[in-house]
Amino acid sequence: MDSEDDCIYDEEDQEEEEDNNFAYNSEDDDVYDLDPVEPASNAEGDTETDEFAYEVLNAEQLTQCMVDAVREVNEVVEIPATATRILLNHFKWDKEKLLGKYYDGDQDELFREAHIVNPYKKLGTRWSYTRSTSHDQDRSASFTCEVCYLDTSMKSVTGLACGHTFCNCCWSTYLTTKIMDDGCGQTIACQAHDCAILVDDLTVMKLVSDPKVKLKYQHLISNTFVECNRLLRWCPQPGCQYAIRVSFPDCRAVSCTCSHVFCFACGENWHDPVKCKMIGKWVKKCSDDSETCNWISTNTKDCPKCQANIEKNGGCNHMTCKKCKNDFCWVCLGPWSEHNSAYYKCNRFEEGEEDTGRDASSVSKGRAALKHYLFYCDRYTNHMKSLKFENKLYVTVHSKMEEMQNQHCIPWIEVQFLKKAVDVLCMCRQTLMNTYVFAYYLKKNNQSIIFEDNQKDLEAATEQLSEYLEKDITDDAVVDIKQKVQDKYNYCESRRNVVMGHVHEGYSQDFWEYSSR
Repeated sequence: MDSEDDCIYDEEDQEEEEDNNFAYNSEDDDVYDLDPVEPASNAEGDTETDEFAYEVLNAEQLTQCMVDAVREVNEVVEIPATATRILLNHFKWDKEKLLGKYYDGDQDELFREAHIVNPYKKLGTRWSYTRSTSHDQDRSASFTCEVCYLDTSMKSVTGLACGHTFCNCCWSTYLTTKIMDDGCGQTIACQAHDCAILVDDLTVMKLVSDPKVKLKYQHLISNTFVECNRLLRWCPQPGCQYAIRVSFPDCRAVSCTCSHVFCFACGENWHDPVKCKMIGKWVKKCSDDSETCNWISTNTKDCPKCQANIEKNGGCNHMTCKKCKNDFCWVCLGPWSEHNSAYYKCNRFEEGEEDTGRDASSVSKGRAALKHYLFYCDRYTNHMKSLKFENKLYVTVHSKMEEMQNQHCIPWIEVQFLKKAVDVLCMCRQTLMNTYVFAYYLKKNNQSIIFEDNQKDLEAATEQLSEYLEKDITDDAVVDIKQKVQDKYNYCESRRNVVMGHVHEGYSQDFWEYSSR
């Protein structure tokens, strides 16, 4: 799949095999003949998290998986590999479902639904899914193509098993257009009018001469294989070409070779403790510009005391105005002094607060709903931005670790607490980001109040840890800052576990109530 020379068919009768990665065995057309790919053992990419086994596959390994699936089915049904692959794709690569329908149902109907001709109906002396007209008639005879209306010899025409025959030049042009312009791989139908029979791999590889077109066709087939298979999913990271294979589909976190962590079930960034359906609704809602225009994209806020315009350039939400020295919270613009006291309410949306100073009956429901959404969206977005800033802390922390080792003679093993602190900080940011999605859909009850209290404690501790890590480590503060950071990230971990445990307990005991937003 990696080279342009890996996809060349013999142009005479398909009985001789080129050395390629997408050809058929010359002795038996029932199997693919690819260069062997060693199965991934405990190599890079094989991962197991919380007993959820999965592995990361590259292009060659994906091709091998597809070939193995075709061979496994062919050992039972014994039909040409081209027909087997189309059937498997029709059943979304569910081998059990295919075999069940194959033996329990009407086989003619099965092949008709998959848009292929029943391969048991032999054409000529050779059992082949693709019908080569040159085998049936005099190769020197003349043939008039129904597409270009030009006369050509029979050796320059090709017909599918459906019986429709056209010149090779028209086939090549048609297939190239379908592959390069329309992006079709699995769904290329016969070019005859009202014929739904699919063009098989052998025909495509025989009639297309441009290596780039062949390579794209291979990529399209592989992409269809992954997208249709419930045990496979492409890594959603832009530019990444790896796929994840699991033993069973589940809403679990998987990590690609590119270090991107995402949910296997829905493909979104890992969103625990929010369920896939809920995060999907939220992502769709956030993509609606009518609600988020000029709110999510904002990067500046005014100081609540002197109204000076301030731009945030770090993850910590404790802001100090350089003009008036006012300490305030970037999220709620309230006094920072209240964020470590009983007056803290930055994480809690107060019903009716949008009606302050006005008659509640005069406030439209639409405006109230928008403000409710913006409250949670602002906090969700803020933690997302803070997470991006704090991911950059790894570079800063590494230099601090080297400084502590070189200038303060602290062993390298003992300065690892800084990296651990950034790990915990990023996990807490991601959890807080997702809890605001959960809180947005949550109805007010006693359990939601407990949840918001736990969320508040985690948020306050996370902000303190972020503030510690953004301070410079001086000679006088090395020992002190180490103890503070270790205590704080341990506390953050414990509070994060409390939040996650409470939400999952609510799922299992079904005491969460949701609003219809």
